[in-house]
Amino acid sequence: MIEELVSRAADGDEDAVEELSTIADGEPQRLTPYLGVLFDRDVWWPAKLYRAADADLVRRVVERVDEGQPPHRLNNLLAVLAHSGHPLAESALRRWSTQPPAGAERLHVDPARYAHEGGWALDPDGSRRDLCGDTAYQWVMREGPRRATDTTCPWCGSASWAVADLDTADPATGTALAHTGWSGRLLIETCHFCACYTTLYSQVTPTGTAVWWAGNTRPDWLPAAAGPDEPPSVLPTVGAALTSPYQASAWDRGGSTLGGRPDWIQDAEHPDCPGCGQPMAYVGLVGGADLAEYGEGAYYLHLHQPCGYAAVTYQQS
Repeated sequence: MIEELVSRAADGDEDAVEELSTIADGEPQRLTPYLGVLFDRDVWWPAKLYRAADADLVRRVVERVDEGQPPHRLNNLLAVLAHSGHPLAESALRRWSTQPPAGAERLHVDPARYAHEGGWALDPDGSRRDLCGDTAYQWVMREGPRRATDTTCPWCGSASWAVADLDTADPATGTALAHTGWSGRLLIETCHFCACYTTLYSQVTPTGTAVWWAGNTRPDWLPAAAGPDEPPSVLPTVGAALTSPYQASAWDRGGSTLGGRPDWIQDAEHPDCPGCGQPMAYVGLVGGADLAEYGEGAYYLHLHQPCGYAAVTYQQS
């Protein structure tokens, strides 16, 4: 079946590419024997098809980048390496961070930043840090009374939204957040309205406090007449473990997840910590389809444990 899909994808069949992408989300290792054919036929997008690329293929991709490529092809090749997460890809991105490949000057971001597409980063000392976890749980939205809070958004006056209230004492939560280094209770509050227009940061502690960060800057494009609006009334609770960390969905009902890897609607967007400037770890996704009165877009939750900052970003088509 996969051989047929690969053949169709190589001939430009978008339905076949979609089916291969579904396999990459559930069992990416099933595609490993076929990735060389896809690569030779220039099927480089979506790059997540290459999550289980082996050393031989990654080496070929690195060689292709070193040969020099037009910007659009270089962009795709770097994304392939990022999604592979392979040590050879890590070594190449580390090298290109100081010795950029030909054509890199026309990219929108530095080559090393492409690692974020695959859920990892190169820290200033050159070491690798995983921004995402390998275990995901369904985040079940249950109807219930909104969490009592006396805090409001300083921009629009809406009541704060407790988008996540977690405790690593719960084994599932502890597993999902292990990559962040967090221990204790984690409360992430935000403004459900203003977060749609800019990244909103808060300062958090392991005792469950969350405070609006004073450095949040109101964007010019936030509607001037924005007024108070009721936040979602559903309460996220940790559900069953998913069979793959890639099964979050920003589009489908039931796609909200804790842990694992995000389903980005646009490019990967791991915000930089306002304390140290390093990319923040991914916590989970709340899809608009799971918020009955909203239905569009997705909220992405992030955390940087060393500095004690949480962030909420939002993407939509």
